[in-house]
Amino acid sequence: MRKDNMVAMILAGGRGSRLYDLTKKVAKPAVHFGGKYRIIDFPLSNCANSGVSVVGVLTQYENVLLNSYVARDQHWGLDSKDGGVFVLSPREKDGAGFGLYQGTADAITQNIDFLDQMEAEYVLILSGDHIYKMDYDLMLEEHKKNQADCTIAVLQVTLKEATRFGIMNTNENDEIIEFEEKPKNPKSNLASMGIYIFSYKTFKKILISDDKNPESSHDFGNDIIPALLAENKKIMAYRFKGYWKDVGTVDSLWESNLDLLKPNNRLDLGDTSWKIYTEDNDSLPHIIGDYGSVNNAYVNQGSIINGYVENSVIFSGVVIEKGARVVDSVIMPGVTVKENASITRCIVQEDVTILANKVHGDGDNAPIKLVTKKNSKEV
Repeated sequence: MRKDNMVAMILAGGRGSRLYDLTKKVAKPAVHFGGKYRIIDFPLSNCANSGVSVVGVLTQYENVLLNSYVARDQHWGLDSKDGGVFVLSPREKDGAGFGLYQGTADAITQNIDFLDQMEAEYVLILSGDHIYKMDYDLMLEEHKKNQADCTIAVLQVTLKEATRFGIMNTNENDEIIEFEEKPKNPKSNLASMGIYIFSYKTFKKILISDDKNPESSHDFGNDIIPALLAENKKIMAYRFKGYWKDVGTVDSLWESNLDLLKPNNRLDLGDTSWKIYTEDNDSLPHIIGDYGSVNNAYVNQGSIINGYVENSVIFSGVVIEKGARVVDSVIMPGVTVKENASITRCIVQEDVTILANKVHGDGDNAPIKLVTKKNSKEV
């Protein structure tokens, strides 16, 4: 029998429109991160490291690449006899026709049969587009100890930042007594991380009730949590103190990549006790040529560096030619930066060619620029 019969459900169907061309043809969880990973690697690796062996990945928008990627569950060691990664896309049902997921809660409701089949006792709800390391088993132990109906992971933020989050107001025992969605005047600074553990019997009843409500938006924050509070169910806050980042914008994606280069960074991808797993890369080792110089950077396999690289994340198969400069930037796979080109404070989309002598981005505190196949020839 699986450990505690907890089934993880990763919500990975969002459009990611604030990442613009990076998600035009690719779902946000499949976007590249950290030199060799994709964003979805983080929740999947957390599941593997936490002993959660059954993982449903709920996909929808531009899901061809993402579906094929997560189906290779051996990448994360989730190909056990009684577990695995299951791709759960919207499907046609008898008597109901085909319906897209109408909200985060609706996505789970449409897959109740999967949870029943897996004999779930607890359900772990995750987002597919957050960067962090977390032991979900410790959260489950707290959930069980508190005999909670729902436990929500929270992160302390500043009161100024709190206006951008769903905020959990608690009593002295960390029991959640009120939920506020992006409040103008927050009462606390406990921000929801979008990570929930539900006791399945209670959860299933709430989902079915919500599904029958024509006024519901079928969303966890707007509908499910308020419904639990209205029924006086026990909802606990689980305080998380590690690194966590929602990489839903160009700025946050750039910032989280560059965080990896900071001394004693809290994510620490080199920590062998909590590895982040990904697909194997069979490229040749990277090469720093006679004219190449690298200062404080991640340089991945298959890259050839003959220019100057500083404080940047360089993915596989990148070529930086003689005289080119890459500073404070994220260069995605297959990019070529031609001679004497300059890249500063940019994210460069995969397979883009930066023409010789072109300049993209500015120094100091200039806005982060996304360089795509459309605008890569601009000066």
